[in-house]
Amino acid sequence: MSTQLETIGLQQKSKRPSDSAFKQQRLSAWQPVLTAGTVLPTFFIISLLFIPVGIALLYFSNEVSETVIDYTSCKQIGQNNLTCLEVLERSNAEEICKCKIDFELKEDFKGQVFMYYGLTNYYQNHRRYVKSRDDDQLLGRLSPNPSTDCVPFAYTDQQVPIAPCGAIANSLFNDTLTLSSQFGVVPLLNTGIAWPSDKKIKFRNPKNLEEALKGFEKPKFWKKSLLELDPEHPENNGFQNEDLIVWMRTAALPSFRKLYRKVNHSEVNFQGGLKRGIYTLNVDYQYPVASFDGTKKMILSTTSVLGGKNSFLGIAYIVVGCICLILGICLLFIHIKCSKSSTEMINVNPSTPYS
Repeated sequence: MSTQLETIGLQQKSKRPSDSAFKQQRLSAWQPVLTAGTVLPTFFIISLLFIPVGIALLYFSNEVSETVIDYTSCKQIGQNNLTCLEVLERSNAEEICKCKIDFELKEDFKGQVFMYYGLTNYYQNHRRYVKSRDDDQLLGRLSPNPSTDCVPFAYTDQQVPIAPCGAIANSLFNDTLTLSSQFGVVPLLNTGIAWPSDKKIKFRNPKNLEEALKGFEKPKFWKKSLLELDPEHPENNGFQNEDLIVWMRTAALPSFRKLYRKVNHSEVNFQGGLKRGIYTLNVDYQYPVASFDGTKKMILSTTSVLGGKNSFLGIAYIVVGCICLILGICLLFIHIKCSKSSTEMINVNPSTPYS
């Protein structure tokens, strides 16, 4: 009987919210009153702030020296009518094609100079591509059973586990780029190019790398193993190879650039930057891009206090500031010509004409 009474009581209970300011929507609220006295100053203040900031951003962007060399269709040395792109297509990316391109730096590149490689039409942001990795492997915790996310780049055809596995590692950029000039061979550093946080936290080598890699094979696309990525610097091999670390940080857009080398400015003739003159880009061309209609570039660039060369942000600030300034002037003119006094507004009634 008591159970039935409780059930009836629940059915009769009101669904009305409790009598609180929040549930009954009686909280205090503030709503701005948009008048000429508040809107016009806002437009002018935004324009006065945005335009100088945009000019400053453009100034710092223009301070950056940059040159871009597209070497997608560079011609194979000794074969004047055959490009390296065609050579790789014929050999299914098995052959290494050598080519070189001469270019001129028309101004001195002052300060630290960075070398980047750029790829276009390459969708590193594809969902299956991004997740195709084994983070335990990259932390040095090798297992004979790689993550299922790495499939179909987890095992070789003989069912031997791959390290590092996955589509990202398998597609590692492997062109070799060097520079020479009238001042000599440009010294390039392949360390110090990765994020320190990545190298310290996300990528680690097991205690005995050579012993730990026994029973594992290199990725199918690689021509070198993890132990051979940098023969001159053993500490830059394995999962802590900085070229690998840079590549594993996937790009958000289909056209991107990644840091490849830094110029060693401690060498004679290259202290303080790169001098203007004729330079030669020497390429060991082995990264195929024809299958996805992509292009490859080499970029030499300095930096400013705001980073690399990018005029978009400065232009965007100036455009927004100019739009606000024009709107402010137009609204001010309309306010002066068409506004009514406070007395006229108080005396408005249903019979008052609109004009």
